[in-house]
Amino acid sequence: MAKTALITGASRGIGRAAAVLFGAKGYNVIVNYASSAKKAEEVCEIINSAGGSALPFCADVSDRGAVNAMTAFAEEKFGGVDVLVNNAGIAEQIMFCDITEEKWDRMFDVDVKGVYNCTQSVLPHMVHNKFGRIINVSSMWGITGASCEVHYSAAKAAVIGFTKALAKELGPSGITVNAVAPGVIATEMNGMLDEETMAVLKEETPLERIGTPEDVAEAVFFLASDKASFITGETVSVNGGFVI
Repeated sequence: MAKTALITGASRGIGRAAAVLFGAKGYNVIVNYASSAKKAEEVCEIINSAGGSALPFCADVSDRGAVNAMTAFAEEKFGGVDVLVNNAGIAEQIMFCDITEEKWDRMFDVDVKGVYNCTQSVLPHMVHNKFGRIINVSSMWGITGASCEVHYSAAKAAVIGFTKALAKELGPSGITVNAVAPGVIATEMNGMLDEETMAVLKEETPLERIGTPEDVAEAVFFLASDKASFITGETVSVNGGFVI
């Protein structure tokens, strides 16, 4: 019986690449999105037209009621979530002194509370089956911190702490919890950076290229696979050597 993967923020970027990969590997896929319905439907079409099985679901991950409805939908359509990829997130470049309380709260609502909401919502199914894979998308800035991205760096660091602690708690239930920490990736999120900045970042990367969403998706899929069954509580850096 095919396993089911719920991938948040799957209408574009890393989430989209992960959804397409999981679909190609035979997983049922729930393509979560918050506002990009058309793009989410396009992802599902790519998967379904290739013989896979994917369904879109609109839910703001910071809204627990919406998340619980999404989990119920996954259970109704596919029997429950076996793999959770907490990818949905927001980013912003801004001086710390200009971060309003509203901006700070929204960053943590999506990037941290969203991980909490989705994970807690799908856990009963995983615990009952004594199997589960949870992969959280952090950032290299969650490891090193980034100037002008204090709230983002703090949120992504929290995701790493969450990953380590939950891995210890869920290990006896046969559930692994890991994170990936992408470097500079060619996504819409980094579209705010100008060509000159991207060129500098490319030059600072030892592998001398900008990463692709597919690079990160492959790491995510590995952590969900049986090949990674003895790996938990880890943060896999996918950054081309930018942070070593």
